Amino acid sequence: MTVSVTLPDLQASVQDKTAFAQLEDYHTISDAFLTLLAETQPTRIIAPNDHRYIFYQYGAAYGHKITRPLNSDLFLEKANDFQAAFERLLSFLGDLKQMGPAITAKASVQNYLQTNEINKTVYTAQQIIGSIGDSFDNPNQSRKRIGMLFENLVKLLIKEIGFTCESRTISVPIPDSPDYTMSYELDLVFSKESAIIASETKFIHPDEIIGSVKTTSKDRIDKIFLDKFLLTKLLGREIKVIAIFLHDVQRARRSNSIFGINSTFKTNHFLGYTIALNRMNGVYYVDPRPEMTTDPRLRGEIDDFQHFLSHDIWRL
Repeated sequence: MTVSVTLPDLQASVQDKTAFAQLEDYHTISDAFLTLLAETQPTRIIAPNDHRYIFYQYGAAYGHKITRPLNSDLFLEKANDFQAAFERLLSFLGDLKQMGPAITAKASVQNYLQTNEINKTVYTAQQIIGSIGDSFDNPNQSRKRIGMLFENLVKLLIKEIGFTCESRTISVPIPDSPDYTMSYELDLVFSKESAIIASETKFIHPDEIIGSVKTTSKDRIDKIFLDKFLLTKLLGREIKVIAIFLHDVQRARRSNSIFGINSTFKTNHFLGYTIALNRMNGVYYVDPRPEMTTDPRLRGEIDDFQHFLSHDIWRL
């Protein structure tokens, strides 16, 4: 059987540094991958300890490599479903840019938001890129690229609703030590209006928000809280910082199966930093862990990405 697109084609696309300059590029690669799934029908495996999560196992030509766990409640497995969801997302973003958060009061928009389709579309597009990355001979070849493409996807979505948004590197002077600075690479800096950076606000304007965007909080949660604390301390004023994560789950051995899943979210660390160090101005997940909605302490600190895009970004 001849397939329209091959996995090496998709691997090359993920590595293409000139691609993904627009949201449509995420649609194109997603459509190609989902079409490939339908044509080649790789083995679909269900996690024994959480049946929501599935894996795809590629064929012998790719060493029977296995994708990352995919939440089947969010992952759109059919190209036609993704196409329709992507078009609805672009339409919603256009209306949101034009009318602002007031649009969410409309009954039709409330019905749309109840479908959770923003999270589903974003999750599917990003996890397709991750799943393509999992097919490489050496996963380290693509790990950094996958993270960069998630950061880029969030940036494009924020810009699509009319916000300015960019990556920025700043060197903050250390008080009483004029010859020393601390360098910060900020994933995203965004604001509703173009902020004019004057001499007194040359690092971060009061109207700007810093966004830390990671595929997972594993091994990163400490640094995000510490960065907010230090930037506020060094700049002498409150610096607004939010965190956006794709998910917090990884494949793990369960009994005799290698297809179990584990949470990588550290509840105690998160609450400890929130209480003892500083509260983030928002923490958002595309695929929240169940305890983030059932635990009242976490529920007050964490929301989903769809809520950020449709509500909180305007409040911030």
